[in-house]
Amino acid sequence: MTDIVDQAPAPTRAPLVGRAAECLVLEAFTNKVRAGLSEALVLAGAPGIGKTRLLDHIADSAHDLLVLRTSGIESESPLGFAALHRLVRPFLDRRERLPEPQKAALGAAFGLVAGPAPDRFLVSLATLSLFAELASERPLLCLIDDAQWLDRESREALTFVARRLHAEGVGMLFAVRELASDSALFEGLPGHVLAGLPGPAARELLARIAPRFLNDDVARTLTEQTDGNPLALMALVSSLTTEQLGGTAALPEPLPIGSRLAACFLERIEALTKRTRDLLLLASISPIRDEALLWRAAALLGLSEDDADPAVEAGVLLRGNGFAFSHPLIRSAVYAAAHPGGLRRAHQAISAACDPDHDPDLRAWHLAAATAGADEAVARDLENSAQRARARGGYAAEAVLLARAAELTPAVSRRDERRLVAAQVYLMCGDPQSAQRLLRESHPASRVPAMRGRARWLEAAIETYFCRFEDQPALLLAAAAELDPGDGDLAWLMLSQALSAAMLSREVTVGTTLTEVARATLDAFERRAASSAHDLCIVALATRISEGYAAAVPRWRTALAALRDGELGEQGMPLAVFAHFASDELWDDNARQALFARLRNFDRDNGALVGLRVVLECQATDALRSGRREEAASYLSESHELLTVIGLPEENYMQRLELLVWSGAEAQARALASSVEGADFPSRAMQAAVAARGMIVLELSLGNYRAALERARCLYDDDVPGHSNLVLADMVEAGVRAQENALAALALARLDTQARASGTPWALGSLARARALLADDDTAAALYREAIDRLGQTTVVVDLARTHLLYGEWLRRRKQRLEARVQLRLAYDMFCTARAPLFAERARAELAATGERVHRRTLAPDPQLTPQETQIAALAAEGATNTEIAARLYISTSTVEYHLTKIFRKLSVTSRRQLRSTLGSGD
Repeated sequence: MTDIVDQAPAPTRAPLVGRAAECLVLEAFTNKVRAGLSEALVLAGAPGIGKTRLLDHIADSAHDLLVLRTSGIESESPLGFAALHRLVRPFLDRRERLPEPQKAALGAAFGLVAGPAPDRFLVSLATLSLFAELASERPLLCLIDDAQWLDRESREALTFVARRLHAEGVGMLFAVRELASDSALFEGLPGHVLAGLPGPAARELLARIAPRFLNDDVARTLTEQTDGNPLALMALVSSLTTEQLGGTAALPEPLPIGSRLAACFLERIEALTKRTRDLLLLASISPIRDEALLWRAAALLGLSEDDADPAVEAGVLLRGNGFAFSHPLIRSAVYAAAHPGGLRRAHQAISAACDPDHDPDLRAWHLAAATAGADEAVARDLENSAQRARARGGYAAEAVLLARAAELTPAVSRRDERRLVAAQVYLMCGDPQSAQRLLRESHPASRVPAMRGRARWLEAAIETYFCRFEDQPALLLAAAAELDPGDGDLAWLMLSQALSAAMLSREVTVGTTLTEVARATLDAFERRAASSAHDLCIVALATRISEGYAAAVPRWRTALAALRDGELGEQGMPLAVFAHFASDELWDDNARQALFARLRNFDRDNGALVGLRVVLECQATDALRSGRREEAASYLSESHELLTVIGLPEENYMQRLELLVWSGAEAQARALASSVEGADFPSRAMQAAVAARGMIVLELSLGNYRAALERARCLYDDDVPGHSNLVLADMVEAGVRAQENALAALALARLDTQARASGTPWALGSLARARALLADDDTAAALYREAIDRLGQTTVVVDLARTHLLYGEWLRRRKQRLEARVQLRLAYDMFCTARAPLFAERARAELAATGERVHRRTLAPDPQLTPQETQIAALAAEGATNTEIAARLYISTSTVEYHLTKIFRKLSVTSRRQLRSTLGSGD
């Protein structure tokens, strides 16, 4: 058994007492791993409750498994990827077998290779792939004790792996203290809360460890007072006198339990010699499993291995392959109770013992901990370590190092500057509370304008994190105004973010308006030289808002060209959002699909999961427009999976609405749309626009024309870029059918201006269809045929089908039944193929009105696949390899193989060619 341990195992272990239920849980856990499946479990409980002992038990019973084991260490928690590196270091030679992006990410995270900072999700995926690779030879059991002290980067990677496991033969068992914050750290993972021993089991434990004269009443009292905490029971027995245990002397009040348990251990430690206590303090802050470093530091303090003997005799240390604390709580107690001077002396020794070339970051961190006052040289060392942490993708570590560097900085202005940088990094890694704390500690208002501007920018960024968009635009405008002319890049970034925030808050923006922000953005652009794809999109959006549709068209085209051919880089609002605005504003379906294919590859390769999620949602819309409902469902399923991976909430997932509408799920669609009506949540205005577009299509499919018109009129009045233009043709249809020709004409006038400015087949086809609805009998037929011809050049199949439907309805009402049947039959077949039951029923009813008998066609049911199976099946049908599917879905190749086996069985296919044919992704 390969066992990476932070704690030397005892030579022999007494049998567990009172843990039969937990042993059954752990036995089922390991049996599942032995069977080639995967499992994750979080053991939560108070200190001393027996978590470590259960980890020992499962390790002892897993001789047939590959066992990796580590512990979190409080003093090491600021060092990014430290725990993960300890865990996988013996197997880093397997890194060569990983896909190249994962191999590079893991190497960069551990400082093995030079290169850009790795994305944390790629590091996590590399860890998953490495574990799966190890498990392919032998089932793998990963045991993590004191997981609450893991450094943030390691914790994120390991919990990511735990959430993505399925069929690799990997088991992950975390032991955490029962703290209120732990639920967020390990949310979504199965948990088991470890309680104290029941009365009989506690008395059995006492009988084992206490002399024969233990009084029954005393045993009962100890059990009740400790709530059956095994470590507390054992500590009490060793601390009480023979008379107290026998019941002839009173027990101390209060008993040393609960928070006083650590004090009980410390009393035992206080009885040791000062040299031994100094060695224990040094061991409490020394990196795990680096005994060479520990003894080098000990030698600097004049200590030797002989000084460990009294601690071993007292049961504080265990002697095995080196020395280790007998319980993690003792390490924590020693560290927490240390005198500041003694702690600084220990940190100084560790720092001096570190090799400055081999481990400069550990040296800098301990040197900083040993420094009591301001010291610019130490602060610079920490700043250099922070830069190396960033290069490894350890943003949480970078933030901690920069914050400590700021504390040690003598010059006030330099200290404030470092605090601002640290606050920005804290925000990047998802800790707005720490960012706010650092902002409060700095005083940039009395400094130079640029620092005041950066502080306001950070305040606005914190508001973004909490999804409070309405105050941001005014805050950012003021911040940009504070900057010097030489800070043009920062000012532009602020204005870009202000525009993005104002687009989300729209009419509820406080202190300014969307138009004012757009004009300020355009003014700043005139003084700007460089123009990235992101900049060009911002300018096009600002032009659309402040100067109107026609003025924005050439700028949208320039932005589209940059997105298609230029260098990409995610900053602020995802590029996919701008690609959506640009392509839908221009009715350019071909450019849209090409852009999202490029952005999907870019965001996936660079681990930009927020942007990737938006891309997938947009591709789902494209699939629905093209009549490929199953493909759309697959995209949305993958996007929804990313919500879990990223850790974003799932409330008001409005992107599902369009799929529900085209699937004919009226009740579900109405319920989802109503969740944004009158609600108060971030970006409600944009969510309302998405909901309105979906509901307009639903109402039209059901013939509820007045309801469709009311919703379309709201979007018409708001004139939301990327949304309102696409409902103009729908508004014409709803207005004509609701006998509100004046409103229909209003929509047609705007559509005429915008479609002609765009000039794409989709735009001109939509215009021709809308004109046909308001035309007289002499010109309507020609306009319908023009619409069919132009829309036939696009990928927007559902719009073409709707045009056939409207033309057929027009022909039937003019008694041209034979011609009507041709158009209506085309529409009916297209809607059935697109699996759009509500529009299909509308076409069927119209066909029946022509005298043609049409049986309701039963649309083939969706394959009985789970959402993840649907994704995997679609990707396999496209020709993706198992490795490519695993990388795309953030799972292991073993999980892909497991699901493909089930998919083949469910669909009764035996090859990927048959799978492609069955799913209808062939020619």
